[in-house]
Amino acid sequence: MLRINCPVCGTRDETEFTYGGDATVVRPAMDETRAQLWLDYVFNRDNPRGPHTEYWHHVQGCRQWLVMERNTLTHEVGECHLAKEAC
Repeated sequence: MLRINCPVCGTRDETEFTYGGDATVVRPAMDETRAQLWLDYVFNRDNPRGPHTEYWHHVQGCRQWLVMERNTLTHEVGECHLAKEAC
């Protein structure tokens, strides 16, 4: 089980969170008309090995969205901060 250090609530079990997806994906501009760019954005994802940046939602706690570094091979959790601070 992962232990996630929520900046608001402190360290909690992963069962309090839901995975929100890859935090490195960049949305195409709204006026973008190339279908392949939108197809890649919506459906195609890399499957990285090693350190990865992800969104997590603390649904059973403060209900904040977090951006977290996680190693996909070892499941070691690294830096974690509120998603709204990344803007």
